[in-house]
Amino acid sequence: MGIDDKAENKLQDLAGNAKEAAGNLTDNNELKAEGKADQAAAGAKDAVENVKDFAADAVENVKDFAQDAGANIKAAGEKLLDGFKKKD
Repeated sequence: MGIDDKAENKLQDLAGNAKEAAGNLTDNNELKAEGKADQAAAGAKDAVENVKDFAADAVENVKDFAQDAGANIKAAGEKLLDGFKKKD
């Protein structure tokens, strides 16, 4: 998740908290509901960003694994060839 997204989501969550608190103080149910909705929206955006981050990390891990596996296979193949060359 980008720092801008995190900051934007946090601001939306804080604004939602403020709206809800103001709604509680003024006994304004509409403002209270708006505040809760803002907080829920910020939480949903955070969840989506977290899934994106997880997916990006998973892709990186798979790439790293594939590169390591390729290097290991190449090294094993070279060892095998060296073994055959020594027998000749």
